[in-house]
Order: sequence, then structure tokens, then C-alpha cells
Amino acid sequence: MEPLALEDLIVAFAKLPGIGRKTAQRLALYVVKRPREEAELLAKALVAAKDQIEHCATCYNFTQKGEPLCEVCRDTRRDQQFLCVVAEASDVLAFEMSQFYSGAYHVLGGVLSPQDGVLPEDLHIDSLVERVRQQGVQEVMLALNANAEGDATAHFIAQQLMTLTKVSRLARGLPVGADLDLADSVTLSLAFAGRSSL
Repeated sequence: MEPLALEDLIVAFAKLPGIGRKTAQRLALYVVKRPREEAELLAKALVAAKDQIEHCATCYNFTQKGEPLCEVCRDTRRDQQFLCVVAEASDVLAFEMSQFYSGAYHVLGGVLSPQDGVLPEDLHIDSLVERVRQQGVQEVMLALNANAEGDATAHFIAQQLMTLTKVSRLARGLPVGADLDLADSVTLSLAFAGRSSL
């Protein structure tokens, strides 16, 4: 039986997405074996992230506290007429790491999932429609996961935007059920290049 503090650390790590009990145990043991200073740096970084990261007022990506706009929205070189709609800020990171996309983003904050109680009003869909209207966006590309919830969300948004602008969707180079933030840059760029109108 592990000491209570170690068990608490394992339980805390296991709450992270994609981390099972075995991986949580390895992480906890690693932290315990490292010098105290490293554990303090980790704890400080976690608290600082919670205290200093907010959502962009325009696209809902992550931004530093005190900065109303994220780095992408502040970049005047970005093509604001091309909008990539993603479910989560982690999807923005996947696109940015691939370095092939130079437009703007809009983060929904999830996908439609009636069985989980996530309805259109729970997402940043109204602000997306308003943004398209106000900025005269030329194309909205829906970069949502290729699963039932992603498909339903894409269909709903396409219906909302069809009279306002061109709406496209990533090509199906991504496996059905795959998460965007796990896609490699080549697969993501091919899916981007092969997007289709809705």
C-alpha cells in the first residue's frame, strides 16, 4: 500500500486525459524521486498556468492574462478572411505546429453532444456567426474531429453560415474517430488541402 500522499498524487495524475492508473503511478514516482526544486517548479508552473491563462476575446484561444487577444489574433500578417473553426484550443496548437495555416481561428469550446448536455448555446457558435457577419469572412473551414459529435456540430454550423459565406470541412485524410491534436502535420496538411465545401 502506497503512502497517502503518493496515492493522492497518483489519483491527481490519473484525472488528466489519456492518463491511466499505470501511467499516473509512473509519473507520481518520477516526481517523488526528483529533487524537491523540480517538484516546486512543476507545482509553480501549474498554478501560474491556472492564474495567468485566459481566453481570447475574439477567437477563444488561450491568451496571457491581461492580453485581450491571443497571439494569433494580434498577428497582422494572418489572413482574417479565412477562419478555421476548431473544438478546442489544443486543436489550434496542432495547426500551429504544422506551420501550413496562416488564417485566423475560432474555438468553439467543445462539440455538440445532447447526451452529455452540450447544446448550441453552450458553445461559441453565436459569436462565430456574429464574427462572420461583422468581418465579412470569405471562408469558414470546419476542422472538427471525424466522429458523430464532430459531424453533428459541423452540420449545425454549416446550416447557420450557409447564406453568409463559403463553408468547407477538412478532407477525410484523418481517420474517423481521430482527435486533431494527435494528428501528424503531414496528415493534417493533406486533410486541409483536400477540404470540401458543405
